[in-house]
Amino acid sequence: MDKIYVNGMRFYGYHGVFEEENRLGQRFNIDLVCEMDLAPAGQTDNLDYGVSYAGLYQLTEEIVTGEPVNLLETLGERIASAVLAHSELIQSVTVKVIKPDPPIPGHYDSVAIEMTRRRAQ
Repeated sequence: MDKIYVNGMRFYGYHGVFEEENRLGQRFNIDLVCEMDLAPAGQTDNLDYGVSYAGLYQLTEEIVTGEPVNLLETLGERIASAVLAHSELIQSVTVKVIKPDPPIPGHYDSVAIEMTRRRAQ
């Protein structure tokens, strides 16, 4: 299966289990990998047979900057569902949600979740 990558999207949102996360907000980085057959788009040079990268960015932005949730897992599920609903051409999506500055004591680069969701056959 062919893949479309939209990597390193950065947004500011108000997600987390702690009150200060919901009040102050923080950065979230998102990576998407969409699996689909890219041959029709490649052979015709016609976006009708492909997926708009800008559209994927926009729907991800709306979710991350939108209604606050407690868990990164919930954010990932919402993004995955929206991506699959965005285009019937997308057969599966892998979403990585990265929280670079969680309020956890210690030294580390980030915390993250990654999930893959497939279209029901």
